[in-house]
Amino acid sequence: MVAPSEPHAPPPPERGRSVRAANRVGVSSHFNRTAFKTIVARRLRRDSTNVEMRLWQKLRNRQLSVDFRRQHPAGSFVLDFYCPALRLAIELDGGQHANADHEARDRLRERWLAERGVAILRFWNSDVTQNLSGVLELIAAKVGELQATKMTPTRRWRADLPLSGGGVPSSRQR
Repeated sequence: MVAPSEPHAPPPPERGRSVRAANRVGVSSHFNRTAFKTIVARRLRRDSTNVEMRLWQKLRNRQLSVDFRRQHPAGSFVLDFYCPALRLAIELDGGQHANADHEARDRLRERWLAERGVAILRFWNSDVTQNLSGVLELIAAKVGELQATKMTPTRRWRADLPLSGGGVPSSRQR
């Protein structure tokens, strides 16, 4: 006799976080990803410039206490670096960004991201190659600023407050 087949759960995702795990840590598909955008982002990651790789080596693995993504699809754009927890985008600009067409596209990107509450830091490629420590200091300062404004309590109680009545900790009542 054959046992009745049990309903099968969907297989786990091949890579990355599951949707449930992503939602727990605040990662969302807020920017409407598509298969095409993902393919473009993967190509950009594979063909990244030396300047992007240099900065990525300093941003990856939570070296600045937050997770960054590289070549992250966002709307019709692909962000060089993006921190979803803080909604912070970092853009590197080469010489091509000095012409009028790129300036207009950059303004459009900045306006689109600002409407969605994303802060943007822009650096010239020469800044990264000539003053990487200064760039990292500015990024760390912005990360600290955004963490301070978006802090949420992680504990349900505070050790420096009394546990019951009185308004003053017992060690100070003496």
